[in-house]
Amino acid sequence: MASLISAIQSLLPQHEGLLPKWLLFVAITAFGNTIQSYTTLSFTSRVYGGPTSFPTVPNPTPTTPPSLNRQVTPLSSRTFGTWSLIQAFVRLYAAYNIDNPAFYQLAYLTYLVAFGHFMSEWFYFGTCRWGKPLAGPVVVSTGTLVWMLWVWGDYVQ
Repeated sequence: MASLISAIQSLLPQHEGLLPKWLLFVAITAFGNTIQSYTTLSFTSRVYGGPTSFPTVPNPTPTTPPSLNRQVTPLSSRTFGTWSLIQAFVRLYAAYNIDNPAFYQLAYLTYLVAFGHFMSEWFYFGTCRWGKPLAGPVVVSTGTLVWMLWVWGDYVQ
C-alpha cells in the first residue's frame, strides 16, 4: 500500500503548496468535461439552460421535436468540449511548470476567459441561470483567479 501511495505521489506536481495540485485537479476535471461534451448534451445543457429565445431550428413549429429547439446542440457541445480540452492542457502544463511565468500567465488567462464567458452568458446573453450547474464554473474560475493573483510571487520569481 505504501508503494502505491508513493507511486501516486511521484506523479503529482513536485512544487510546494496546493496551487499546482489544484491546477492538476482542475485539468483532470476538464479532460472529463471534454469527454462528456463529446458524448452527451446532458451536462452542458444544465449549464446553458436559460431561456429558449435563440432556437437552433429556424421558425420552429409546434411539431418540432423539443430536442431540436434548444441552445445546446451537438456542435456547440463539442465546441465547448474542445475549448475545455485546450484549457485542460494549459492548466496541466502550468501545474508542472508553475514557476515558469509564461505557463502561469497562460493558466491565469484560461480562468479569466472562463470567468468572462460564464458571466457574459449569465448577465448579457441570458443563456445561463444562477444555480448549481453555473455555480461550479463561476466559483472555480473566480476563486482560482484570486488565488493565483494572491500567490503569484510565491511561484514566479
